Amino acid sequence: MQQDYPYALIQFYATAPYACSYLPDRVARSQVATPGHLIDPQVYSDLVRRGFRRSGLFTYRPHCDHCQSCVPVRIAVNRFTPDRSQRRAWSRHAGLETNECGLEFSEEHYRLYQRYQASRHAGGGMDLDNREQYTHFLLQSHVDTRIIEFRDEGKLCMVSVIDRLTDGLSSVYTFYDPDAERCAFGTYGILWQIEVCRRLRLPYLYLGYWIAESRKMAYKARFRPIEAYRRGEWGPLEVEA
Repeated sequence: MQQDYPYALIQFYATAPYACSYLPDRVARSQVATPGHLIDPQVYSDLVRRGFRRSGLFTYRPHCDHCQSCVPVRIAVNRFTPDRSQRRAWSRHAGLETNECGLEFSEEHYRLYQRYQASRHAGGGMDLDNREQYTHFLLQSHVDTRIIEFRDEGKLCMVSVIDRLTDGLSSVYTFYDPDAERCAFGTYGILWQIEVCRRLRLPYLYLGYWIAESRKMAYKARFRPIEAYRRGEWGPLEVEA
């Protein structure tokens, strides 16, 4: 990364070890970029290209002592071709209404978030998030962040938090109605973001980290071709069949 202002003022520190959120019985550490107020959209875009990600005001990447399982991944949108299952998801939910919201607390969004966490990530810690923790996680940002809500005849079905980068979009977090039958909201949400990238002529959709040992991460590898960031370079993610 070039050392022009404000890059020269960005510092990095490693956190103390903590319990891994993805793999049981493992200890994780993160590398955090500071100070947060200097990480504007341009700086953040450069950091994302180097494997960083954002949680609220914290910009970080995995920095574990004995594990390299977390792999940053992105979709090259102009080379992506949906498979049959993804095409079905697109057709099934193509009628959803979308609306861009500001970074303001919504009780309706928060209730959907609670239901999603309780159903899909029970026991993971985030299912106990109160309003303050939810706000810190999703509604605080130093960069260009959008909240997109998806509705079916007025009923809230899904919410996506997305960062605009100089070379793409970064999918921060998506939560949706966990009780809806015969739905593929998660898949549709990613396909929708891919289409937005194409409309904006942005080459990449960044999906955060993929972990081979985590079943919850498996969906990311189904968006092919997908690229991985390893040893300082982006290249194809090779996934065993």
